Amino acid sequence: MQYMLLIYIDPTAEMPPAPDGPDQFTDWVECSKAMHDAGALVSGDGLAGVEAATSVRRRGGRRLVTDGPFAETKEHLLGYYLIDVDGLDTALDWAARLPNAHYGTVEVRPVGMPSASAEGVA
Repeated sequence: MQYMLLIYIDPTAEMPPAPDGPDQFTDWVECSKAMHDAGALVSGDGLAGVEAATSVRRRGGRRLVTDGPFAETKEHLLGYYLIDVDGLDTALDWAARLPNAHYGTVEVRPVGMPSASAEGVA
C-alpha cells in the first residue's frame, strides 16, 4: 500500500541543536537511502516555501487565483515522500525515522481511496 509522508515544520520555531555526529542534512540523506535500499521509496522531494505558492479556486464559473497557500497554518509543508510498504505500522515507522519528526510533524496518509469508499466513483 502506498502512503504519503508529508513533512511539516514551524518556520518560526528554533531548530534543535545539532546532534553529536552527522549533521541534519546527512540524516536526511541516510534516511532516504535506507528507504530506497528497503524498497519502500517510490519518490520524494522538497517543496518551495509558502511564499512561492499560488492557490486556484473556481467559483461561479470563474477562476480565482490568490498568492500563497490554501490555508494559513502554523506549520508549513516542506516536502514529501511517497512510500510503498506493507501497511500503516510500517509507514509510521518510516515517518518516525525522518529527522524532522524530532522538531516538526510528519503526517502519514494512505494514497488513493479504499475500495469500499470508491464504489460508484467514476
